[in-house]
Amino acid sequence: IKSKKKKGKMSQLCVLVGTSNQELGNKIDETNRSIALSPINIKRFADGEIWCQVEKSVRGQEVYIIQSTSTPVNDNLMELFVIADACRRASAKSITAVMPYFGYARQDRKTKARVPITASLVAKLIESAGVNRVIAVDLHCGQIQGFFPNIPVDNLYGQPPLAKKIFKELTEQYKDKENSPLRDHGITIVSPDAGGAERADFFRKCFQKCSGLKCSMAMMNKKREEHNKVAKMELIGDVKDTLCIIVDDMIDTAGTLCKAGDTLKEAGATVVIAASSHGLFNGTAVSRIHKSSLEAIYVLDTVAMSKDKKKTCEELKCSKIKYVTVASLLGEAIVRTNRGMSIGELFEQYD
Repeated sequence: IKSKKKKGKMSQLCVLVGTSNQELGNKIDETNRSIALSPINIKRFADGEIWCQVEKSVRGQEVYIIQSTSTPVNDNLMELFVIADACRRASAKSITAVMPYFGYARQDRKTKARVPITASLVAKLIESAGVNRVIAVDLHCGQIQGFFPNIPVDNLYGQPPLAKKIFKELTEQYKDKENSPLRDHGITIVSPDAGGAERADFFRKCFQKCSGLKCSMAMMNKKREEHNKVAKMELIGDVKDTLCIIVDDMIDTAGTLCKAGDTLKEAGATVVIAASSHGLFNGTAVSRIHKSSLEAIYVLDTVAMSKDKKKTCEELKCSKIKYVTVASLLGEAIVRTNRGMSIGELFEQYD
């Protein structure tokens, strides 16, 4: 992805990275010449309180804070507020929260009596902290943008880099092999539920664009007993003798994903892989994926994998989880926002 340099000039720019995903912040710095990370000192007191100091003047500058609100969700969210408040009090011209993963997004409506709509609450808190704009990647549902009444929200799509990476690896894997699924309708894109059908269809368009192949669609119908526990799952569509790609926005405990994989294999799918924007991998997700019928899982690097989860992968010798970076996409979005250029142009080719 390259910027059109004639369409705008860079304003004074300050990019700060919180502690939630410093690896992604460093990649953004490395992949975009227009971006240089500014130093920030972040500490935690013995009682857990967060303190920070931006070590360079931000007066009159456009500040971009890169911070995913993943585990530990509340600590990372509070850290974002603290950094934003420090910049506001230091006379920053504007503050943009770059949130590769937006926590609390699943609590976007009332499903029972006397429950909160926490996504709306978090939106209000972000505004109150002094943030003037939010850049997110694959929000759980698009209407979350409407929870921010006074500031714009740019929701970037992670499906294009996922589709390109998967097609590249499938091309290498099935090179010169008979019965390759890389043919028209040899690949089926599967949504794990009705709510994700639009996301899966967009992934299908992205995959067809980069591969030149026609792909089929299928959908799972699931019923939950409780949070993170699926009681029943049914397949809608034909997947026999095709390679299936399950497309979801996040992988939490991986229970739904693994169950969907088993259902597709039982229905005659030859190979099942998955593509997801956010890999949370909570609980026993890693070991569950290792034992599952899924051949590979491709996730964006919006959420950093913890040391404990990396250790579990090493112990199990699990190589199924493959990361695809969004550093180039986020870097381009930052530059375009700073120059007053269109973000939508990045995805017009897939409409």
